[in-house]
Amino acid sequence: MEIRVLEELTEFSVEKMRKIPVFDSPYMFYDLYTLLPGQMQKVHVHEGSDKVYLVLGGEVRVQVGEEQATLTGGQAVRAPAGEQHGVWNAGEKPAVLLVVMAPKPA
Repeated sequence: MEIRVLEELTEFSVEKMRKIPVFDSPYMFYDLYTLLPGQMQKVHVHEGSDKVYLVLGGEVRVQVGEEQATLTGGQAVRAPAGEQHGVWNAGEKPAVLLVVMAPKPA
């Protein structure tokens, strides 16, 4: 059985947003994204995979398609396959997100 303690995996980088693998398989990935204020994941698209962002701490702005929203701890959003999406920390505190994507892109 694989068990991970997310708090122990959480690390930040002053250079850019961090993607920290938690679980990885041929079918999906399950990562932590850590963003310091001002850091972002550029808007992009995955044609054959859905992505879910779940905010564990902090506050982020997300874009899915043409819509944008602010999410805080405990809130999640799904970016359906083929929809442009991205996330950025527009707040004043570090942000931690749990990100799941399936099926895993090639």
